[in-house]
Amino acid sequence: QLQLVESGGGLVQPGGSLRLSCAASGFTLDYYAISWFRQAPGKEREGVSCISSSGGSTNYADSVKGRFTISRDTAKNTVYLQMNSLKPEDTAVYYCAADQFYRDSCPRESGRYNYWGQGTQVTVSS
Repeated sequence: QLQLVESGGGLVQPGGSLRLSCAASGFTLDYYAISWFRQAPGKEREGVSCISSSGGSTNYADSVKGRFTISRDTAKNTVYLQMNSLKPEDTAVYYCAADQFYRDSCPRESGRYNYWGQGTQVTVSS
């Protein structure tokens, strides 16, 4: 059974940092791309970042480029999202999602992913 479990969310002041984790079970990262999405109240779900199944391709939304970094540890079957210089507008529920694409393909469209975690809340506020 394929499962994704996010953790690491919380309350942080503007300018602070958080690292989110997405622990995968029931499949290996070598065959699945992982994307991070976020959804703020009243807004559409936004693709934040993704990493391909090869691990060699990543991409980021313009709103987080230079501040967020996606990485993975295949030994732990876990993907991370390091978030630095956080802003109030980063406040949202963050989800990770998985699916199979070409080895270096890394889409950030939510409709292309069939497997989702339950989400973790990130709140940036003073």
